[in-house]
Amino acid sequence: MQVRHLPSPLDQMLSGKNLIVFDGECVFCSAFFRFMLRHDRAQKFHYATAQSPLGQALYAALNLPLIDFETNLVITNGEIHQRLDAFAAAMAELPAPWRFARIARQLPKAVKDAIYKPIARNRYRIFGRYDTCLIPDTVVRSRFLGLT
Repeated sequence: MQVRHLPSPLDQMLSGKNLIVFDGECVFCSAFFRFMLRHDRAQKFHYATAQSPLGQALYAALNLPLIDFETNLVITNGEIHQRLDAFAAAMAELPAPWRFARIARQLPKAVKDAIYKPIARNRYRIFGRYDTCLIPDTVVRSRFLGLT
C-alpha cells in the first residue's frame, strides 16, 4: 500500500518520510529500533511506537489490530511494508553489510510467513515485554514523529 492511500492527515504527516513503527513494549522490537538507530547513520528514518497516537492511527487505517500488534510497519519511498518485507525494506536503507539482508524480500510469501509469524506471535514469551512503552531521551526524541 502507498502512503498516498492513507487518510489525508496521515498522508500529509508521512509524505516524503521514511518511518519505522514498532511495538514499544516488546523487547525484541525495541532491540530492532535500537539497531536501526545505531546503524542508520544517515538518519533516513523517523520512528513511532505502535502504542503512540500516530502508530494507532496507522494500524487503524491499515485495519491491523490495535492492541496485539501482529507486525511492525516500515515506510520507505511512500510505500508501506509489513512483516518480513518491512525488515527487508529497512535493511535496504542501511549501508553494507546490512543492506544485503534486503534479499529477504525475494523469498516466497509462504517462506516469509513461516519465518515471521511464529516469532511475532511468541515474541513476548521468547524475548520478554517491558512494563511500559519506550520513552526516548531528548537526543532520540527528535527522530520520533507525532510526539508532542
